[in-house]
Amino acid sequence: MNPHADPNSGPVAPPQPATNLPHRRRVGEAWRVIFLASTMLGIVALTTLLLNILDGSFGYVALENRVEPVELAVDGVTLEDLSKEELVRVLEERISPALFRKLERDLPFEDRSQENVLALVYEKVVQPKVVKTWTLSDSLFKKGEILQEVQSRYPQAELHFMSWIRPAFIANQQSSDPLKAGVRTAILGSLWTIVITIVIAFPLGVGAAIYLEEYAADNLVNRVIQTNINNLAGVPSIIYGMLGLAIFVRALEPITSGAAFGVVDPTTANGRTILSAGLTLALLILPLIIINAQEAIRAVPNSLRQASLGLGGTQWQTIWHHVLPGALPGILTGTILAISRAIGETAPLVVVGASTFISFDPTGPFSKFTTLPSQIYQWTSRPQSEFRNLAAAAILVLLVLLLGMNASAIMLRSRFARRI
Repeated sequence: MNPHADPNSGPVAPPQPATNLPHRRRVGEAWRVIFLASTMLGIVALTTLLLNILDGSFGYVALENRVEPVELAVDGVTLEDLSKEELVRVLEERISPALFRKLERDLPFEDRSQENVLALVYEKVVQPKVVKTWTLSDSLFKKGEILQEVQSRYPQAELHFMSWIRPAFIANQQSSDPLKAGVRTAILGSLWTIVITIVIAFPLGVGAAIYLEEYAADNLVNRVIQTNINNLAGVPSIIYGMLGLAIFVRALEPITSGAAFGVVDPTTANGRTILSAGLTLALLILPLIIINAQEAIRAVPNSLRQASLGLGGTQWQTIWHHVLPGALPGILTGTILAISRAIGETAPLVVVGASTFISFDPTGPFSKFTTLPSQIYQWTSRPQSEFRNLAAAAILVLLVLLLGMNASAIMLRSRFARRI
């Protein structure tokens, strides 16, 4: 009780509640609307992007043939209904003897199927050529205008509705002909590269995170290391490409080219191989994996560590049996995000030596390579509109590949997740 208070003044009035509560509510509601609007804007932007990709992956195509299939009919039998022997005769009459002998050497005609020989006739004799393409939206809403344009400007052309993403697109190698071009080589190159990246970056990243969180003392050296790791996570990817060029392509050329292991390949003697690309991407995502793994390990309650140590467990036994199982879901989540970044990178791979056009599949870590992002970049830079359709189809393949890898990682994370 205050000795200076007037005893006749009565009880002290309780403090009054804040009078700005309506204002604070209005501010909170305004921020809620802003956050909702930003979320909706992101959804609209993503939807627009996907629709734009789908718009270029389907649509009408005007094709002109060098030789019309009806001219190759035999006794009124259409080209598709001819027997294999008749198709071979058509092929022999219409192409040069040297080309015919080459096809025979590649695979004897007696071992080919009727469908295979028919495909050769279309490829070597009919030779369809794309003269113009239309997007899916134009094909759906401007069909009449498209038909009039084809009749007036391309009277010899046939109009076909085409899906640029099809089984042949996945199975074929790269080609300068858009009707025969595929992404098989790029898919294999991306898979080889990302597997090497995961094998190198994941154990190194998790091991570094364990050391920094569980073993490293809080001293100047370790604080400098931690600061540098945080800074490396924000370095532009092109810098990692230059680092990979200096170290893996040039300094370690005998190893990355395979010469040190007795693998002699004149096309990869300069070290611009899948191994160099995988090591470069491993450096790129290593800081991300370390930082995310540290956060996951830090989130494991200390009570688990204290209980294990109190029961006589060593520090490593505590980490292996209690800390890592509890942190594994978070570690795998960070790894998924890091891999998603790596599989879409183009700049460091271009610096390291990814080919923009390659006509053979990679067979190992010492092969020349290309990747899906590099292939997409190469197609979008070409002036022909049909290659932009191919690029849109390749983007869909890349998205499916990325979603498939992420889904596999999420299933693995769910399988090994452990409740604390």
